[in-house]
Amino acid sequence: MNSEVQERWKLHGLELALDAPRSAAREQVLARLGLEPGKLVSLRWLKRSLDLRGHRGGRAPRWSLAVEVVLAPGAKSRKLAQLKKSGHLRPAPPPEELAGCELASEFRGARAPRLVVVGSGPAGTFAALCLALNGVRVSLIERGARLEKRSKDLVGFHRSREPNPESNLLFGEGGAGTYSDGKLYTRVDDPLEVCLLRELVAAGAREDILWDARAHIGTDRLHRVLPALRERLEEVGVRYSFDTRLEKLILAPGPERRIVAIETNGGEIACDGLLFAPGHSAEDTWRTLHAQGVPFEAKPFQLGVRIEHPQELIDSARHGQWANRLDAASYNLVCKAGGGLSGAHSFCMCPGGKIVASVNTAGLLCTNGMSNSTHSSPYANSAVVTTYSPELFGSEPFAGLDFRRRLEERFFEAGGADYTAPAQVATDFLAGRESSRLPACSYTFGVRPERIDCLLPEPGKSALARALLRFDHSLPGFGGPEALLVGIETRSSGPLRIPRDPISRRARGWTNLWPVGEGAGYSGGIMSAALDGVRSAQALLRVGVGVRAGP
Repeated sequence: MNSEVQERWKLHGLELALDAPRSAAREQVLARLGLEPGKLVSLRWLKRSLDLRGHRGGRAPRWSLAVEVVLAPGAKSRKLAQLKKSGHLRPAPPPEELAGCELASEFRGARAPRLVVVGSGPAGTFAALCLALNGVRVSLIERGARLEKRSKDLVGFHRSREPNPESNLLFGEGGAGTYSDGKLYTRVDDPLEVCLLRELVAAGAREDILWDARAHIGTDRLHRVLPALRERLEEVGVRYSFDTRLEKLILAPGPERRIVAIETNGGEIACDGLLFAPGHSAEDTWRTLHAQGVPFEAKPFQLGVRIEHPQELIDSARHGQWANRLDAASYNLVCKAGGGLSGAHSFCMCPGGKIVASVNTAGLLCTNGMSNSTHSSPYANSAVVTTYSPELFGSEPFAGLDFRRRLEERFFEAGGADYTAPAQVATDFLAGRESSRLPACSYTFGVRPERIDCLLPEPGKSALARALLRFDHSLPGFGGPEALLVGIETRSSGPLRIPRDPISRRARGWTNLWPVGEGAGYSGGIMSAALDGVRSAQALLRVGVGVRAGP
């Protein structure tokens, strides 16, 4: 590296006491690098996670910290050289920004293309923000309601047990994640992640989401963040249209599959390019686009059940004697496939949360979890899911969707056809018997004893039984008499995909259609969806939509 420029590095393996001030990290970095304070230009926390190793033997829990350091030109020391040689200090790419993208010539003319984004979930929202920050005219349409009305519609559902098909836990401002708890952790290591998190902090999220390894905003705080984020997009030129459902693509004449406008329930909207981010439950829209020639293919997806415990049980199992000093405990558990048996894992763990009915269609039941920023509920829940592949349900594009629907109908009927959920104590599930008594449960509409071991198809039944035994070994009580299984959970990932070109990210065979996010089969969670939306927006800006630039 040129010794006359600042160097940016990632440093892992720092340890901090739980009550240590933030300044302690800087002191430790200087000691680890063997540098004088003047040689450390800046320090940024990358990831902070709770290290519980040895806590059962009396060792106090501590923070494990990874940081980014920027060093002054010419910074040298023996320790620094050793860390570089060992790989413990690695070059860090600078964070990317949403503005300043590479632009095709058509975006530099007087008549810039008009783009439409479908869906206001994380993929659509951040794609629209990226496009607008690069000078493009963007209209964002959302079939559901803005947040204020959406919240009122949900109150109506909880009172009447009759869902509004257009304004519910799945459709509306912010997408399905609005009523989860805003989990932001992802296994994707992308330089864009920092700028997306900063946008959320600027909109009102806590600063610690920038570094917390289990970052989440909380449903309550998310309801303050989303309106502020909407204002941010409107300030840079994004035009919102809520209660606006895509009903048809209008194509140019001729063999080329080019969209010139879209038809909605509110009228026709002209567009030169369409970024399609409908979310994981837009079944009617998928079928409409498929009928118009948009390619779809079946893909593996995950389903299972929610499992709920007293939060105190999870705190004790995870934190032991330190439970009273730590926040509500969470977990991430995996039971790997082996011996011809499918694996299973926990997903969307909600400490201090509750179980909700995540539905948009009458007659179907799907559960989900959510929690507020305070994690104040006495319950902890997560999904335990396994993968179902097209070999099980069929290779036709909508075979997985039809399979999912049949299961949601089965569980709805088993619960009494009023959104009461079937439930079974974990020990009874393992023993193959109906529960004579159910523990208290946070689920909004209540639960009733049913044989989930009979309702859940293979390989999920065997995978869940195997996982309960394995997880109980890791967290005593996980599969015990205080553990309640509530079903069914089907929307942790989507059952289909719109194939797209890996470079341009356009839908295969289409000139100006970009499918993105969970509803297109390319992500699973808030951050991965947001990243997919932005990367697709960048590809759109780079390759263009194929219209001639103005003078």
